[in-house]
Amino acid sequence: MDSDFIEPSVRAETTASQLVLVPGLGCTELLFAGQIGVLSRHSRVLFADTRQDDSIAAMARRLLDQIDGRFAVAGLSMGGYVAMEIVRQAPERVTRLALVDTTAAPDPESARDTRLKLSDLAQRGRLDEVHQTLWPRLVAPRHQDDKDLEAQVYSMLVAIGGETFARQQNAIMGRADSRVLLRSVAVPTLIVVGDEDVITPVAAATEMADLVPGARLTVVERCGHLSTMEAAAKVATAMEEWLTH
Repeated sequence: MDSDFIEPSVRAETTASQLVLVPGLGCTELLFAGQIGVLSRHSRVLFADTRQDDSIAAMARRLLDQIDGRFAVAGLSMGGYVAMEIVRQAPERVTRLALVDTTAAPDPESARDTRLKLSDLAQRGRLDEVHQTLWPRLVAPRHQDDKDLEAQVYSMLVAIGGETFARQQNAIMGRADSRVLLRSVAVPTLIVVGDEDVITPVAAATEMADLVPGARLTVVERCGHLSTMEAAAKVATAMEEWLTH
């Protein structure tokens, strides 16, 4: 991919146009493979490091420390939580905001037991069981028999590893309620959601769109939570328009 990776020891030089992509839980930069070619025509593309920290706030601080200047930021699911936290910590640094298949609401208490069980499985090296539990909820029913897509999603989980997955789950459970924050967002904002997303459904996306002044809501048909992979071209088009207009 023609992109730059943020590493803990490397600071990105300031450029006129920078875009930071923030992956979701158990995901790598492969999550955005279908958008990189289009987006890199307009911006220097970097990826946030979400593998080191066990809180959303710390993930956001790490990114702010590793990149100079102002930038657009886009995140999917957990990546969206990080993107909103970046706006909370340093609103003056953010030029554009894209929230993809995510929610501004805090984690519901009802999700805690499942998150802890999955973290335990992951830390014991049973990533295949973690994947088997998550896969039916990650993509639309029509994509659940797509073996190539499933292999890509599982490969990201393996690359992340059990310890990192557990840290990310801990971060998600402790995330802030960002609904009030979104009322203060004053930059071009795109909200994307798959119409069959059962993790962060259309209702959550609509709520965010209603909160952000002037936000653009794109509902992607025939896909679930991983819209950047399930409907790569459609999401790329929406993100390119957001980035350039």
